Order: sequence, then structure tokens, then C-alpha cells
Amino acid sequence: MSSKFFDELKERGLIYQTTDEEALAKQLENESVKLYIGFDPTADSLHIGSLLPILMLRRFQLNGHTPIGLVGGGTGMIGDPSFKDDERSLNTIETVQNWSQSIKQQLERFIDFEDPKNPAIIANNYDWLGEISLIDFLRDVGKNFTINYMMSKESVKRRIETGISYTEFAYQLLQAYDFLKLYEREGCLLQLGGSDQWGNITSGIELIRRDKEVQAFGITMPLITNADGKKFGKSEGNAVWLDAEKTSPYEFYQFWINTDDRDAVPFLKYFTFLSLAEIAEIEQEFTQAPEKRLAQKTLAKEVTTLVHGEEAYKQAVRISNALFSGEIKDLTAAEIQQGFKDVPSYQVQATDDLTLVEILLTSGIEASKRQAREDIQNGAIYLNGVRIQDLQYAVTDADKIEQQYVVIRRGKKKYFVLHF
Repeated sequence: MSSKFFDELKERGLIYQTTDEEALAKQLENESVKLYIGFDPTADSLHIGSLLPILMLRRFQLNGHTPIGLVGGGTGMIGDPSFKDDERSLNTIETVQNWSQSIKQQLERFIDFEDPKNPAIIANNYDWLGEISLIDFLRDVGKNFTINYMMSKESVKRRIETGISYTEFAYQLLQAYDFLKLYEREGCLLQLGGSDQWGNITSGIELIRRDKEVQAFGITMPLITNADGKKFGKSEGNAVWLDAEKTSPYEFYQFWINTDDRDAVPFLKYFTFLSLAEIAEIEQEFTQAPEKRLAQKTLAKEVTTLVHGEEAYKQAVRISNALFSGEIKDLTAAEIQQGFKDVPSYQVQATDDLTLVEILLTSGIEASKRQAREDIQNGAIYLNGVRIQDLQYAVTDADKIEQQYVVIRRGKKKYFVLHF
């Protein structure tokens, strides 16, 4: 093992806090370390706020260490108060178990469970939290922590004035117990998490020290914000999901391609496996010609390919190019579904008059026949990217993309989709 790995993590900006950095760096240099990150199932998919920790697990595995993906089937039923202003709503055990299975499947796409040297490990803390009795938990875990110690944690202090339930107050003990159990079961000595997890991580280190007289370690990563200060991972108020059914590869690609110039190079360091030397070359070219958007294009390619595969990336580029050029007719039906997911649409009925003037009115694209005729004559109406100025034009099978869709554009940017 080489300490160069730890130095690279710092150079990429991936290290926010560490416990006993010198001892940790030495441990990473001298032996293969088992480490874990926990993922509580708060939905049926992870979003890109979880991408940084997932990729950290992969980085460690690529450098000879053994990553453990811990699915919080138990803690997910409680809710972590860290950096939350209000209590989380509680979910049923069936819901949490279903979400846990989905998250497990997502983690398996990023870390290698078949690696012959250091295969990744998947665990679910419901396996031990679901079995321990309250009396045993209080005796074996609770006795190791004073109220003063627990009150000093930032995740608790932030909520004291507005109120925090005992349930969420005790969350840090559950996470500490996770670390202890993973040490007992797997020999895990390192926990990673976002900077909001520092209090939970150090509680686990303290429990292992008291119970096993062993030094464990913690690393936190920075909580990523955009250059404008907004929390990373939110797109117009909506999470950007890793599940292609919830956020299409095209939408995913668009999120990254629209990265602010100020964020593009840092995000290349955070979210790609390009070497720092390669990123430096991109940065130099990007600084000289930011209008070419090399950093954003590289970022979008690398992350979309990583999450959804090369074909999905190529498809996203095709959709983007078609929308930019207006050449819609070469897109497939599946690409139409992705690229025009949020535009107004109309389900064409068998009885509808398909002359262009009439269908513009029936579908609600135009408010009157007079306006429809004017827009057609003025060249403002396009079918699948082709301008139509014939007032007698009728939509036929030849216009339908895979016999399912016709895309109408009114003016420069107003799109509508006809479903057949």
C-alpha cells in the first residue's frame, strides 16, 4: 500500500476531517484495511448526494482495501437527526426492507463483490439491531456514553432548541453499535461519512475503544455545495436519482453538463476516476477556452457512463444534439420519452382530425384556428424538426416516430408531443 493514495484523496478535496491522521495514513500504507459507509434507506433509490461516498468505497477498493456497504435496514426505521431541522417520518418495516433491497442492488453496480483479492462486502444493520433487546442495548452500549457526551454532538445541539425525540437522540448510539458489530464480524477499522456524520463516527470509535481497547478511525468527506451555495444534488428542487426510472439518463446527463464553470473542475476531482494529471490538462484547456465547455462535457461523459453505462451516455448526447439542432426525426421513441418527459403532450384520439390546423387546435397548442394558420404561414411550426408552411398539411404515418410520437415545435423553444 502507498500513502500516495491518502495524499491523492486530500489533493482531490475528498478529506474533510480525520481522526489521528498520521496513524490512519500509516495503517492504510502498511495493510489492507476494511472500511464502511452506511446508507439509510429513506427512498427506493439513492440520489447523487450519495454518489461521493459510493465512489469513495470504490476508490479504496481500487487501492487494495475492502469496502463494506452497510444498508441501514435498522437505522432507516429511526432516522438520523444530523443536519435535519425536523423529525423524520417513520416508515413501516416492509417499506424499509424493500428500499434496503433496492439500495443493495445499486451499491452492487459500483463496488466489486467478485474481486479475487479484496471483494466488497454488503451488510444490513437490521441483522443485529433487529435482534438486540432494549435491556442488552442499554447495558452494553448505553452505559459507555454520558448524556453530556451525547449532548455535545453537533447533530444534537442543532436540534435542542426546536426539539428532538429520544428516538433520534439515541441514533448516534445505534450507529456506534454498527461500527462495533462490523469490527467484531469483519475486522472493520475505518468508517467514512459526510461531514455531518462526524459525531456519529466518533461515537463508534469511542465505543470500540472502550469495549475492545482497539483504535479505530474515521474520515469525513465535505458536504458538497454548488458555487451559488445551494446543496449539491438538487435540480430545481428535485433530487437527481441514480435510478434511471426516477431520473432518466438524459436528465442525469443534463444535470452534469449544466454545471457552473466554477464547479466543473472540482467536480471532476470529486466524481471521476480521471487522474489528477488528466484533470490538470483539462483545466488548462478549459481556462483558455471556457466557451467550449470541455470540463462540463468531460464531467457529464464520465459520470453518466459510470452510473448508467456507455450506451445511455451516447443516447443522452444524441437527444441533446437533436434538441439543440432541432433535428428530431432521427431520434427513437425511447429517446423521445426521455428528452420530452416534461413537455406538454396530447393523446391523439382515433376520431381526431389530423390536418395540421385542426390538430394544433385540438391538442391545445394553438388557441384558435386563426392563430394556427398564422403560425404555419409564418414558419413558426415544425414537425419533428421540419418546418411546415402548408395550410393543408395533414399528419400521416410517415410523420410518426416508430408509429408512436410526433414532436411539434412552435417558435424556437416551445415543444409539444403528440402520442399515437
